[in-house]
Parts: sequence; structure tokens; C-alpha cells
Amino acid sequence: MAGKKKTNPAGSTNTYRGDVLRVLGALKVATTDQIQRIGAPHLTFRHADKPTPSKRKQARTASHTAALSDMRHHGLSENGGSTGAGDRLRNLTLKGLQAASYELNRPLTEMGSTARGAGSSGASHPMAVNETVIAMLRPKPNMARLTKDPAHVQAAAQAAVDSPDGIGTIASFWTEVPLPATGTWNAPGKGGAQADIVLTAPQDGVPLLFIEVDNCHETAEELADKLEKYARFFRRKVKDTDGRERPMWRTRWNVPADPSTEHPYPPVLLVFNRIGKRNPNHTIPRLMQLTRHLWRGQWGEDGYHTYDNKIPIITTGLNQLREHGPAGEVFARFGRSGPQTLLDAIGNPRLDAAIARARQRQRALAEERQAQARQAAQEQAAKQAAEREARRPVCTGCGAKFTDTRWEAVQPTDWGVTKDSHPQLCDGCKQKAGAAVSPAADTPERRKPVRGEAGPDDFWEEPQRPVCTECGAAFTNERWKATKRVGWSASPAKRPSLCGDCDQRFEADLEQAWGVSHRREERDQEQDQAVPEQKATGWLSRLRR
Repeated sequence: MAGKKKTNPAGSTNTYRGDVLRVLGALKVATTDQIQRIGAPHLTFRHADKPTPSKRKQARTASHTAALSDMRHHGLSENGGSTGAGDRLRNLTLKGLQAASYELNRPLTEMGSTARGAGSSGASHPMAVNETVIAMLRPKPNMARLTKDPAHVQAAAQAAVDSPDGIGTIASFWTEVPLPATGTWNAPGKGGAQADIVLTAPQDGVPLLFIEVDNCHETAEELADKLEKYARFFRRKVKDTDGRERPMWRTRWNVPADPSTEHPYPPVLLVFNRIGKRNPNHTIPRLMQLTRHLWRGQWGEDGYHTYDNKIPIITTGLNQLREHGPAGEVFARFGRSGPQTLLDAIGNPRLDAAIARARQRQRALAEERQAQARQAAQEQAAKQAAEREARRPVCTGCGAKFTDTRWEAVQPTDWGVTKDSHPQLCDGCKQKAGAAVSPAADTPERRKPVRGEAGPDDFWEEPQRPVCTECGAAFTNERWKATKRVGWSASPAKRPSLCGDCDQRFEADLEQAWGVSHRREERDQEQDQAVPEQKATGWLSRLRR
């Protein structure tokens, strides 16, 4: 504990020192009150029982005051004068800017200057810039850090949580950013502008927004000259890392470009803080006339303006922005009537609506084409099904159509011959025909032998009963057995494709035609072979030898 006190004599914590680094790194100069409202907004609702506003302010900023004291002890921050109201200003040193770059995850070259001496004249403009950032942020208190506070404190904090959200985080804001019309980012030349605030919050629909804060001291002509410098910067092109020329602002900020829509320049928001003598209600109309060529769009036939290479210029008041935030309809865009929210003001709602309608028409057309394709496919499938049904075979026995299974079973093999014994009959008629031809087909003698065992004739039974090629009748068991092949040898029957009756008729016709039958010739040959040859005697036999 003594070591911590020696390192941080004021007793600050890492959390509050991190708040200081982040806020001052983004804003450059701020009061302790502004640091607390951004970094720890839950403290705003505490200490409500203090008797005076100054006492309440002192109590809620005590933690960040201690953090600033310890950081000044480490050479990270310093006092930078005071505001017109007497509040002390704080800013970072070069060492503090380097530490803040780690907190903001930002290159040191983009951190800007230390803002030393900003409070020499009261820092009215930096304070208005800070209040604009707070109004855009609308920091929400962390209710988890108020669980031990009284009910009325939690109720007030909950009301702030339920109010409209702001845009971005403190890391989304840059201040005092040079916009070089000549020179480089780190060494800008003459003729360029310097943006009071640059906001990048693509997660909230604001990829890039430039903000100018006016305390109502500048004339319309001075503001128009500043906007001309913005346009000059937006038009400037430089070579990117790939060697191609691109707008200079795109080399630092990533803004998605849709090739199917318009290509406007980044929007510029003018925030008027009425502490000067000039009336914004008189300045804005004059400014609109002077900058018409910068913001005026081109009317299209589809009911919307296009703003290619034009600057969307929006105006609002700081008091209205504090009260309603970015979600309130307190923003007026040059060339449009009526107030809008910030997202509507920087965008093009009519173009978005036209694009949505076009996409809806495209989806409807695509759905219609898909429906037509589905209908055509259904009609084609129905036509093919009808043609297939017309080709479905019909049983010659009962006239019933074949089932799909039966139709597939009678399909011819690769050699054009069907494996089925009755390809013209359905399953029922085939069973009846088989039962009529061979009633003893299921006897034990006709059953297939077990695989690996020999059958009655030591060969495997053919898978289907043969059919006579002459009369079409199925072979009897005896004829089937007589025509079977044994092993790889040919069938022993002379006419194995004929049934027994057709074979006998063929034999009879042959005998009638030639006077002798083929079978009698076979028997005569067998008899001739059976008679032994007689030996010749005498000298004739010796000569033959």
C-alpha cells in the first residue's frame, strides 16, 4: 500500500487515469467536469444530497481530479489555464499523448498537438467543441456501478439510460484535424482547412462526418470560405499505395462506396452555439446562397436528387443537440424543407426508397421467373410421366398394367433378351402360369441345392425354366433335365431349344421327308460300331499288311 501511495500520491486508480488519457487524447483540452461526464457518467447522479452545485461538482469530479494530480506527477498532464467560468483546463504533454495513443489505439502521428496555451483566452471555442462531442455521445451511466446508491439516484440514472442513444464512443472523435489542400497530412500547406471535429462511427450509420462549431462570431462569408476549403480538400487526389489516384480523404478514412448509387462528398455539420452577437437565423440563409454550387443536387426522373461530388451541409443548434441528441429531428440540410434526424440529414432517404423499390421489383421479377420455371418443370414432368404411362406394358392375360417393379423386372438385358420367363404377363398371371405348367415345381426334388453342395445331376439348376422356341410352352421337368448342360459341355440333346412334343414332331417330319430318321441313323451307326471287324486270311491279308 505504501508503494502505491509513493507511485500515485493522490491515490488514483488505473480506471480513472485511463479516462483522462482517452478524453484528453481525443479532445486535447478539457475540464475535469467534462472528463468525468464522458469517462464516468454514473458519477453525475451521485452526491445529489450536497447543499450547492459547486459541492456536488467537487464530489463527483474528485476521482478524476486525483487522477490528473498523479498524472501531472508522472509528467503526463499539465494545467492549461482556465475557462471564462473559472474552471481549470487540463491537457496532455507529449509523453501523455504517446500514452493516450495506446489507449485510443491510434497512431501517434494522428494524435495532434498538446493544445498548450489554449486557455490563455478562456478557451471558449474548445469548450464548445467539447460540449458538442458530449451532446453527440450522450454518455450512458453504468447501472452496475449504482447498485448500492439510493433509489432516487438509480431512477435518475435509469432515465438517462432509457433516453435516445448517441453516436460512437470517445475513440470515434478526432479534434483539430488538418485537411490539407496542399502539402501532406503531417505538414499541411496553405489554403487548407482544419476540422473542429471528425466523427467516424460506421457501427452507428455514420462512416464519416466533419463537424464545425461556431460560437456565432463568424459571418456567412467566413463560413462559406471555410466550406470552399473543404471542397478543395475533397477534390484533391493523390497516389495511393497501389499507384492509383484516389481522393486524399479516402487514403485516411474508409468510407464504403456503392457503384450503383451516387458518390457525394462527406457531409459537414455546422453547430451554432449562440454566445456571440450574430443570429444564426440570419446567417444560415445567406450561407445557403453563397454555397449553393457546393451542395445543390440534380433532380432525377425517379423522384430523388443525386449529389455526385456535392457536399451535404447540415446545420443545428448546440442547445437543441444537447436536449434531443442525434436521434432528434433538429437537423436542417441545405436544400431540404423541415428538420430531420442526423442519419436522414446526411443520407438520401428518397434515393434509399427508390433503391428499395427497385430491389423489390427485382425480387418480384426473380420470384415470378422462378415460379414460371417451376411451372414449366412441373408441366415437363407431367408430360414425361404421361409418356411413360403410355409406354407401360399391359398384361396379355388379364389386361392390367404392369407395376413399376414388374416393369423393371421384364426389362431386357444388355443383349436385348429378358431374363423373365413370362415377360408379357403380370405377377399374378405369371404365378398362375407357372403353377399350371409345373404343379410340382416346389417339391423337394426341384428345390435349389444349398450353395457348395451338388445337385441331383451334379450341376446347378438354371435360374428359369426354358420355354420352347417353337410353341412357346414351358419345358416339362423331364425335358428340362434332358436339355441341361453339364459343366462347360454342350447340351446332350440335339435340339435343346424345343420341348419334347416339338422335338418328336420334328423327328417325325424328318423321317417322312427322307425315309429315315436322324435317330435311326444314330442307332445304325451305334450298331455298326458294335460289330467287330473280321480278320482277312491268306495272301491277300499279307498284301494288305
